[in-house]
Amino acid sequence: MDLEALDRAVVSCRACPRLVAWREEVAVVKRAAFRDQPYWGRPVPGFGPADAALGIVGLAPAAHGANRTGRMFTGDRSGEVLYAAMHAVGLSSQAEATHPDGLRDDRLHLIGTRITAPVRCAPPENKPTPQERDNCRQWLAAELRLLRPTLRAVVVLGAFGWQALMPVLAASSWRVPVPRPKFGHGVRVELPATDDGSPLTLFGCYHVSQRNTMSGRLTPAMVEDVLRAAKEAAGLGRDR
Repeated sequence: MDLEALDRAVVSCRACPRLVAWREEVAVVKRAAFRDQPYWGRPVPGFGPADAALGIVGLAPAAHGANRTGRMFTGDRSGEVLYAAMHAVGLSSQAEATHPDGLRDDRLHLIGTRITAPVRCAPPENKPTPQERDNCRQWLAAELRLLRPTLRAVVVLGAFGWQALMPVLAASSWRVPVPRPKFGHGVRVELPATDDGSPLTLFGCYHVSQRNTMSGRLTPAMVEDVLRAAKEAAGLGRDR
């Protein structure tokens, strides 16, 4: 299975009845501001090239964001902050996802970077259950296996993504310390390889949620600083 085939398989997943019911209900009821727009209403695959050197791991699609657009971190305030920061450090072709349905026509593409999440369906109140997280783990594990030849660094947005990613990494090609590293903004952890491949540098960043950005807990400059360090660790060059 290549990454394109994996993405097709993700989109057809119906493993979690609660998430299936919620994502499809949201796609029918819609938010008033998007009443005239089509909703994706399915699991959201990763976004970015198959030879990415840098990964960004979030939490799950937002009900009226990626669950509407079909593309990770587009269509909501969180995406606006993330893509602006990525563009500022040279990881995205543009600062905004501008096409109304958020799919492919706005020409947004990522540079050496792939965005993914441990849960691929929008959960009620942005809170997946532990079982839903575990059901979805296979997709993240498969994605990391396919990215293994080129992946050099990962930025994790928030504690949920950090905790969900650790067992995936521990079961793959990198050695996770025991006890496992704790999440924190600006945390940097070097994970040695357990195969003949390259080590992985892991970075923690507060999630680009509206709660964090509107409260000032996370500023655009803070996001850019983490992305800039991760970009350099991934071998994608210094800030432009």
